[in-house]
Amino acid sequence: MIITLKDGSKKEYAEAKSVIDIASDISEGLARVACAGEVDGEVVDLRHVVDKDCELSILTFEDEGGKGAFRHTTSHIMAQAIKRLYPDVKLAIGPSIADGFYYDIDSENPITTEDLAKIEAEMKKVVKEALPITRFTKSREEAIAFFKEKDEPYKVELIEDLPEDAEISFYQQGEFVDLCAGPHLMTTKPVKAFKLTSIAGAYWRGSEKNKMLTRIYGTSFTKKADLEEYINRMEEAKKRDHRKLGKELGLFMMSDEGPGFPFFLPKGMVLKNTLLDYWREIHQKAGYVEISTPIILARHLWETSGHWDHYKENMYTTVIDEQDFAIKPMNCPGGILVYQSEPRSYRDLPLRMGELGLVHRHEKSGQLHGLMRVRCFTQDDAHIFMMPEQIREEIKGVAKLIDEVYQLFGFKYHVELSTRPEDSMGSDEDWEMATDALRGALDDLGLDYVVNEGDGAFYGPKIDFHLEDSIGRTWQCGTIQLDFQLPLRFNCEYIGADGEKHRPIMIHRVAFGSIERFIGILIEHFAGAFPTWLAPVQVKVLPISDKYMDYANKVLDDLKESGIRAEIDTRAEKIGYKIREARLQKIPYMLVVGAKEEEEGKVSVRSRFLGDEGAKDLQEFITSIKAEIKSRENRKVEVQEEKK
Repeated sequence: MIITLKDGSKKEYAEAKSVIDIASDISEGLARVACAGEVDGEVVDLRHVVDKDCELSILTFEDEGGKGAFRHTTSHIMAQAIKRLYPDVKLAIGPSIADGFYYDIDSENPITTEDLAKIEAEMKKVVKEALPITRFTKSREEAIAFFKEKDEPYKVELIEDLPEDAEISFYQQGEFVDLCAGPHLMTTKPVKAFKLTSIAGAYWRGSEKNKMLTRIYGTSFTKKADLEEYINRMEEAKKRDHRKLGKELGLFMMSDEGPGFPFFLPKGMVLKNTLLDYWREIHQKAGYVEISTPIILARHLWETSGHWDHYKENMYTTVIDEQDFAIKPMNCPGGILVYQSEPRSYRDLPLRMGELGLVHRHEKSGQLHGLMRVRCFTQDDAHIFMMPEQIREEIKGVAKLIDEVYQLFGFKYHVELSTRPEDSMGSDEDWEMATDALRGALDDLGLDYVVNEGDGAFYGPKIDFHLEDSIGRTWQCGTIQLDFQLPLRFNCEYIGADGEKHRPIMIHRVAFGSIERFIGILIEHFAGAFPTWLAPVQVKVLPISDKYMDYANKVLDDLKESGIRAEIDTRAEKIGYKIREARLQKIPYMLVVGAKEEEEGKVSVRSRFLGDEGAKDLQEFITSIKAEIKSRENRKVEVQEEKK
């Protein structure tokens, strides 16, 4: 058999070989760090036997598939440690996830955060034992009997859901045996850098009708230095948590009377409206018109769009005059009604319609998370109606606009092109034209991108923008989706240059995505210290004592008349305390005023960026901050004192 390796080189073997044997043949060093294999695009166990021509990659921890196998093994090590310490615990599932792993368990005696250190200590013993990990299979009937004997009801339920003729795979390390499809490492020995991070509740199989289990989260790395770096990053993430900062800075709140429905407070509204002003400015320049569509629309509209059949469980519905209505989860059908409100000609296209539409989606309570996952949010939608020959240029225009937005906030990002899924609608010709147009637009712009085969929407291919925040987390925000189906379903038309009726093509796109979620991302990205143009309060006036209150109020009035968002601290506190309080509120500028400043008509400027900037003429300061605000500059902190 001929094995084609990742670098294009080939290996020939006269007999079948396991992935780990092939890795050893390539290099003993590679075999030592191998975590899994990838055969013809499928991630497999190191024990997997290759018996025919194929493309093979040996996956290490640097690869996503290898990382997954490494962390999946760690979850089994944790489960083994838990069973040693708490034999009566029932095990559910324990997969690897994006940044680590978890295991769901059912325990009569609750396991708490205080128990994690004890579990970690037992895990270290399992690793030190360097237990070989072996795989074996049983029939469905044998597997059920095996776990019934071990009194593991969750494993039994999982197996009973499998087909009668299924071959059930198991992994064993020492005395511990688990139901598992793999892949796993060869032994427990390599897993030396790990940390159990938190405990949460999780319903069995994600259903609120089932029992609440205990979910223990953790992460693992091949090097202690990488683990320490991750822990430091997570500590920084806790400090930046938008829920914590949102409360401290008076931006937004949540209420038990409206779970998942955020309340924006006065300062939060300033932040939100400043973002929306910017959105309107760039869209007006880009040739968009703004529309607003109703929040409630009749059932038949959602039946035509397909949402009633495919998305109803996430929609809120109501009855008006004995007719079914739905609160909109998306803005698209309303945008189509606006398009159809008058005859359209090829001269009208492309028609770019933007909408800051409030949408509602029924998210499960366990999935709600601050502003990141809510039940109502403002989506910065736009729908572009165009002719086929306009697709490429329109895609480029949207991509440039999204790039402009992300560059402004200092986000790095990567791009993914998702192609036709198996359950798609439409002709091969339409899909080929659409995919080529998206690919061509990205190539024209010189944007690097990854192709996600088969991950497009059912109605068309899409481009997703994944932005990276200041501590390395990625967020999918911007998206560009081509749609042939909704114009067809709603019978949208335009009159072409030939005088005949034609069907337009539609782009769905967002730049911010959910405004609420984007604000949450910005809070964490800037740790609440927003650029001056975006800060809810741009300047705090700090009188040294009540004697200078009149002058302080005159300074405040001059700032406000110049369009600067300013406040005054009138409390009878020492100036050092007032400065510390303003810094905690992440105010960009503090203007200290006392006898000397009043006499000279100046202000003593302290900034978040340079610390003490000295005395300045008030009008000179106003001119400089207005220029900074207008440019939307993101000034960097340059003094250690202000970084603390």
